[in-house]
Amino acid sequence: MFWITIKRAVRAGWVSFKRNGVVSSAAILATTITLCVITGLFLFHAVLDTTLATLEQKVDVSVYFTVSASEDKILKLRQTLESLPDVKSVSYTTSDEQVLAFRTRNAGDYLTIQALDELNQNPFGGFLSIKATDSSHYENIVAVLEGTDKKASQYGDIIEHINYNQNKEIIDRINRISDSANKLGIAIIVVFATISVLIMLTTIRLAIYLWREEIGIMRLVGASSGYTRAPFLVQGGLYGAVAWLIMLLITIPTVYMLGVRATSLIGINLFTYFMSHFFSLAFVVLLAGVFLGVLSSAFAIRKYLKV
Repeated sequence: MFWITIKRAVRAGWVSFKRNGVVSSAAILATTITLCVITGLFLFHAVLDTTLATLEQKVDVSVYFTVSASEDKILKLRQTLESLPDVKSVSYTTSDEQVLAFRTRNAGDYLTIQALDELNQNPFGGFLSIKATDSSHYENIVAVLEGTDKKASQYGDIIEHINYNQNKEIIDRINRISDSANKLGIAIIVVFATISVLIMLTTIRLAIYLWREEIGIMRLVGASSGYTRAPFLVQGGLYGAVAWLIMLLITIPTVYMLGVRATSLIGINLFTYFMSHFFSLAFVVLLAGVFLGVLSSAFAIRKYLKV
């Protein structure tokens, strides 16, 4: 009996879906736009993550040491920093490597090289380049270097300069971009989802009106509330499923063209990324589409069927 009821509800929902072709098209269009926006924001987030990861790789905190700093003490500080959970890696550039790099950069500047040779000593100290596990952790690392951590505070006499202030603006900007993009994405999804629900509400209301005689007969013969609701829930789910298929037909060729032509510009092959996440993304978007349709139907039925 249960499966017979389900079969009848699906059949009735399908008939209503086909009967209201023009209005159903409007609901499907609105839902398709919403699902395309959800998919587009997912891909945009992937591009943003790639861009931010590239920027983060170029950002670090460098600790410059005095010329007199002993290498043993520098290496001990390096070990202390590497033991911190916020630190991803620490690279050490010796004072000799600094001199060599300086000579390479100024190979064509005879006067500068001559002035360096006349010093008869190395004017550079070594330095550590610290990369954090996340850009938001740099402030904690600098706080440790400035003495809040007992293990690191003993190295204050060999530290000449920490370049955190120069990079802080870049780090903060990266964090702001990431947070703003996430908030904007959620806001856009909410707006388009609301529009879809409102359009589908209107469509379901019209379907209820067209089915008013059938609904009246069903209620007279003792049909349950669930049985009366079911066809309209199926209809809403069909809106979401059809919109999902149309979204795929639009998205796949679009992403393929972007993957071929825009990889060098955005730093990621969108088609490869999309296909590698296809099943999980398609499943989530399908659920979103069906959920929006069923939710719209549930609201419309509750308000207008009075069952």
